[in-house]
Amino acid sequence: MRGSAGCGANGAHSPSRRHRALLTAASSFMRPLFEPALVNDDFGDPGLFIDCRDERRALLFDLGDLTPLPPRKLLRLSDIFVSHAHIDHFVGFDRWLRVVLGRKERVRLYGGPGFVAQVEHKLASYTWNVVHRYEVPLTIEAHELHASGGGRRATFRSRRRFAREDDEPWTPAGDVLLAEDRFRVRATVLDHDVPCLAFAFEEAVHVSVWKNRLAALGLPTGPWLREAKRLLLAGAGDDAPAEIHWRDHDGAHRLLRPLGELRHAFEFVPGRRFGYVTDLRYTEPNFRVLEALLAGVDVLFIEAVFLDAEAEQAARKNHLTAAQAGRIARRLAARAVVPFHFSPRYEGRAQELRAEVEAAWRSTGA
Repeated sequence: MRGSAGCGANGAHSPSRRHRALLTAASSFMRPLFEPALVNDDFGDPGLFIDCRDERRALLFDLGDLTPLPPRKLLRLSDIFVSHAHIDHFVGFDRWLRVVLGRKERVRLYGGPGFVAQVEHKLASYTWNVVHRYEVPLTIEAHELHASGGGRRATFRSRRRFAREDDEPWTPAGDVLLAEDRFRVRATVLDHDVPCLAFAFEEAVHVSVWKNRLAALGLPTGPWLREAKRLLLAGAGDDAPAEIHWRDHDGAHRLLRPLGELRHAFEFVPGRRFGYVTDLRYTEPNFRVLEALLAGVDVLFIEAVFLDAEAEQAARKNHLTAAQAGRIARRLAARAVVPFHFSPRYEGRAQELRAEVEAAWRSTGA
């Protein structure tokens, strides 16, 4: 994948040192648990891949051209969030399905109004006379968010030839589509002439390790740290036993230490927040819903389709200019902004769009 330079953060394909520093946004001892990367280059289809490193899974925002993602990454996907079903945001459904079919058991999909029917129609366009015999059955759970805040969901199972079933109401908790111990995903509906979802990925407070302090205690890193972090996050007391185990050239080792003796080797770190915003009109109502979702976001991934000199064209197409994207990032007080989804008419001029985003983002004017 080609690099995609951002403002305050370069594109996540082959990030620069500056990009890594901004995305980690913490101290050098911290290894990010969640790493975002744009799927395509500046001019390619929108898409954001978030790697959940410690969990051997990933999340995907938008199903456009997925050619840059190898099968091993597609197989990691546990949850996929689709902003809307324009072809450059949904055409990758077929490639994804072909890779995971017969190899993965369950995936959750999330989209806006009409999404359940769109998934149903995608699946119904194929002939499934043998899929029920696959050794590994696939279940797709499709969730549809409505502008009112409610929604519905349906299930599609390969063992039943992907016939739509269990269509029932689905009511998210406020704007939260998915909530787990380590993160949550929130969404809001924007106006793109059609409803289009914007997303916030929010990491929970997590525990980082000072490796030098562990070394001073004569302790190694390793899988045992995960359980120790879990105890700390759960509020365990200093007397709680922490099991430490590792293997080296002398064999396997195991010992117990009170959690209190280890506590100074760990640090609670506020979670990072990523915003994914694409395909919207530049209007005050759109900004207000974005502000409720993304104010103070650490990294804002946002479309910048046209140069501001072509603002009228952007308005006709219901897209943002680069300057408008930068103004939104400034009003949201985003700590870093990564533009994408450039119009092909600017091929070879990507730096002009990036510069316009950055100038508007850094401006102190209205």
